[in-house]
Amino acid sequence: MQHLPTNLRLLMGAGLLILVLAGIGVYFQTEQSETDTIPKEGETRNAEAPLQVEGIEAQIENGIHVPTGLIAGEGLSLVIAHCTACHSAKLVTQNRADREGWERMIQWMQRTQNLWDLGEQEAAILDYLSENYAPVQTGRRPPLTNIDWYELKE
Repeated sequence: MQHLPTNLRLLMGAGLLILVLAGIGVYFQTEQSETDTIPKEGETRNAEAPLQVEGIEAQIENGIHVPTGLIAGEGLSLVIAHCTACHSAKLVTQNRADREGWERMIQWMQRTQNLWDLGEQEAAILDYLSENYAPVQTGRRPPLTNIDWYELKE
């Protein structure tokens, strides 16, 4: 590159800088549709505007939404849109609570973590969470299954 004239090197450097800046702009550009209205810092969200994720049916295998690991069911798109906007779906899947427990968690996030008002969608979110991530009563360990028993020979 040193054999190129200085003007050409400067022009190539400027072109490269423009490409990098354009790439950064594209990377950080966010498109918002009418259904994707997650508020920015300091903004409030219109609770009446539905917030859902489209096309999730194609991403479900064996009853699990593959990208998030969440159980497929009524209200899944609302949970993905509202919950994973701020944190990993793992935070949902690792917890278990009844409806009141999930409601307390939502209220805590609203008080301390800037979670927006969920409006009428809160009931559907609570239905989904309490149905799919309710406490599970288990013993010390699950019973052993699918064992090939054999007889010991003397």
